[in-house]
Amino acid sequence: MDIFLSPGALTVLERRYLKKDRSGTVIETPEDMFRRVAKNIAEAENLYGKEASKYEEAFFGILSSLEFLPNSPTLMNAGRRLQQLAACFVLPVEDSLDSIFESVKETAIIHQSGGGTGFSFSRLRPSDDIVGSTGGVASGPVSFMRVFNAATEAIKQGGTRRGANMGVLRVDHPDIISFITAKEDPGELNNFNISVAVTDRFMEALEKGGDYELVNPRTGKASGSLNAKKVFDMIVEEAWKSGEPGVLFIDRINRANPTPHVGEFEATNPCGEQPLLGYEPCNLGSINLSRFVKGKRREIDLARLEETVRLGVRFLDNVIDMSRYPVEDIDRLAKGNRKIGLGVMGFADLLVRLRVRYGSIESFKIAEDLMGSISRIAWDESRRLAAVRGPFPNIKGSVFDRPGLSPVRHATTTTVAPTGTLSIIAGCSSGIEPFYSLSYTRQVLNGVNIPELNPLVREVALEEGCFSEELIEHIKNGGAIKERTDVPEKVKGLFITAFDIGPEEHIRMQAAFQKHTDNAVSKTINMAPEATKEDVAKAYLLAYRLGCKGVTVYRSGTRAEQVLTCKSPLYC
Repeated sequence: MDIFLSPGALTVLERRYLKKDRSGTVIETPEDMFRRVAKNIAEAENLYGKEASKYEEAFFGILSSLEFLPNSPTLMNAGRRLQQLAACFVLPVEDSLDSIFESVKETAIIHQSGGGTGFSFSRLRPSDDIVGSTGGVASGPVSFMRVFNAATEAIKQGGTRRGANMGVLRVDHPDIISFITAKEDPGELNNFNISVAVTDRFMEALEKGGDYELVNPRTGKASGSLNAKKVFDMIVEEAWKSGEPGVLFIDRINRANPTPHVGEFEATNPCGEQPLLGYEPCNLGSINLSRFVKGKRREIDLARLEETVRLGVRFLDNVIDMSRYPVEDIDRLAKGNRKIGLGVMGFADLLVRLRVRYGSIESFKIAEDLMGSISRIAWDESRRLAAVRGPFPNIKGSVFDRPGLSPVRHATTTTVAPTGTLSIIAGCSSGIEPFYSLSYTRQVLNGVNIPELNPLVREVALEEGCFSEELIEHIKNGGAIKERTDVPEKVKGLFITAFDIGPEEHIRMQAAFQKHTDNAVSKTINMAPEATKEDVAKAYLLAYRLGCKGVTVYRSGTRAEQVLTCKSPLYC
C-alpha cells in the first residue's frame, strides 16, 4: 500500500524504528512496521475472547493512515525481543543509600529498554543534615541527582539515544535554592529536565509577599523559612536564562489523583505531561488531528474522529497487557491502575485547514470543545471495555468508587504529549504547539539535522490563489510570509508562529486543553529572545490562575543546542 512519508519521517524511521539485521542494515519497511505493531497489539484480544484478526486490520488502518500513533517504544518494540512498550516511568527515591542505588539500577534497566524516567528527590534529607549510621553529614538531593545523571550517560537508550530524566524537588525542601540553580553550569545534569513542585501554600505566600516554611523531610519538622517572592524571582531568572526549572503545581496535580488510596503524586515523566505514582508507567498515543478535516466546508469529521478515539482507547488498553515491564513493581501498578493517555497532535495544522488563527478566541473554543469530545468518547469506551473486560483492579477506594457511577477500565484516559518524533513520522505539527517556524531545521538522532518546510504553505496558497514558486523559495530561505505583498492578510494570519504569539495566548491554549484532560498537557511557552523576566513571571502566574498543572517556558537561543532552529536570523 502507499504510505506517504516525508524525507524527515523516513530518516527517523530508518535510524530508530525499523528493524535492522546484525550488520545494521534496515530489513523492514514502514508498512512492515505498522503491520508488526498492529498484529502484536491485537494479540491481546485473545485474552478476552475476541477475534484478534479483526482488530489487527482496524489497528493497521489507523496506524498506516497516520491518523493515530502510539508512543515511540510501542512502535520500536512491539513484536520484537524487548516488548517494552511504555514510554516513561516514575521511580521512587527514598532517603537511604539502598533505595537510591536500587533506583539507579532500575533507571539503567529502563533506559536500556527505551524508556525515560522521572524522580522526586524531595524525600532525601538536605545537605549538611545528620547521617545517623555514620555520624557524618548528608550531601543532599542535587549530589545524588549527579549519580543518576552519570548512570544515564553510561547507558545508550534503546541503542539510539541517551535516556531522558525529570528531576523534581518540592519548593519547601531546604535545598531548594541549590536545586533551582543546579543547571547554571551548562554541563551540569545534562540528562535531566528539572521542575520545582510548587505548593498552594507557597503561592499564597507569594501573593501576600510573605515567607513560607521549609520542611526537613527526615524529621517532618520546620527547618527555617524563605521569602516566597525571592524564591519565585530566582525560578523566573533561571527559566529566563535557560528554560529551566519548569514548575509543577503539585497540590493541584494531587487534587486530580484518581487513586489517592494507592499513593500520592510527587513527580512526572520527563516532559511533564504525565503525573505518575512511584513505579507507574505511562502508556500514550496521539490522534493526528490534521487528518480529520472533511470537504470544502472545512468541518471536523466528528464521526471518523469518534471511531479513531474508540480504537485508540482499545489499542492502548491492549498495550498494557502486551508490554513486558522491566521491573515487577511496574507490572503490578501498570495493571492495577491501567492508566492510558490518549492525546492529540497536528492541532496547528487543523486550525489552518479550518481557516482559524492560532491564539484567537475561536481557536481556544475549538480546543476546549474538541478535547471535551475526545474525553467524553474515551471515557465511554473505557466503560464499554470495563463491561466486557472488567474495571481496573484498584477501582475500589478510587474516585470512581461511588454509588451511581459505572465501572471504568482505566484510572485515566487522556494526556496531551509533545509528540516530537511522532509528529515527524505523521507529517504534522507537534502536539498542540503552534508552528515554530514555516522553514526550520530539526535536530534529531545524535546531531542529524532535517530541513523542513511547512507543506501547508503550498496547500493553502494553491487553494487561496496566491501560490508561486517565488513564495516557496522566499520561505525556504528564511523569509517571513508577512513580508509578502502577494499573500492576502487572512492567509498571513493563519501562518502565525510561536514567536508571534504572546505568552498569554500560549497559556490560554494550554488551559483550554487542560479543562478536559485527565493527566496534564505538554506545552512549551516559546518566547522570542527579547522576552523579559516579567514575561516569564506573568506566564507562571497566569498558568496557575487558569488551572494548568505545570508550565515550561523557553526563550529562543538560550541553549547551545536546541531541537528546532529557524532560518530567520531574528530567532537563531
